[in-house]
Amino acid sequence: MITGPLRSRIDKLWEEFWTGGITNPLTVIEQISYLLFARLLDMRESTEEKKWNRKQPGVKFPGVLFSTQEKPPANRPRNSEWVNEQTLRWSRFRELGGKEMLPLVRDKVFQHIRQLGDKDSTFGEFMKDATLMIQKENLLVSAVEMIHALPLGAGDTKGDLYEYLLSKLTTAGINGQFRTPRHIIELMVELVEPEPTWTIGDPACGTGGFLVGVMEHLRKRFTSPEGTLV
Repeated sequence: MITGPLRSRIDKLWEEFWTGGITNPLTVIEQISYLLFARLLDMRESTEEKKWNRKQPGVKFPGVLFSTQEKPPANRPRNSEWVNEQTLRWSRFRELGGKEMLPLVRDKVFQHIRQLGDKDSTFGEFMKDATLMIQKENLLVSAVEMIHALPLGAGDTKGDLYEYLLSKLTTAGINGQFRTPRHIIELMVELVEPEPTWTIGDPACGTGGFLVGVMEHLRKRFTSPEGTLV
């Protein structure tokens, strides 16, 4: 269940969009989701880098979602555009001021995310039509800072956030969705005791609470201390 402080953060973020001129609830949720994806991509890249460094210490990490190449390739076609993909990561562009951040996120970061669909990325598949609708620099800076403060790496927080955002649509007169409380999910998963070799399916998964619960259960039960990355 979403906590009071987390609820307050989302409410404040929602208000920032409204005061910034974006008042359509669907558009607000869409834009928040895009920025959440951008941050999750950076988090995933950091995890992949930790895996690489653990398996191949001393060998430079080539990048999975963001290339670590610092200079244009020698065989780059003339007049073709090249960008250092590391500058497109959340952890890098959030350090910029609004004047630099807005064009970079709008023209480069979102373009890169759309292109990730060509790399067989689930993120890219869902983001292939992503467009930044935020036009005010101060709104983007505020949204990035507020989203950066959200505990996205904690349990089923992402499901809690999404469900609370959907409740905003219910308030606007659009049908909402319901989710199973986390403690019920944990109890059911513990009773089932899933094994790593099992194929798990949930035809009515909604935000994937049960699937996340199974994943967390397997991770805690079968991951050794040496294999823990965070």
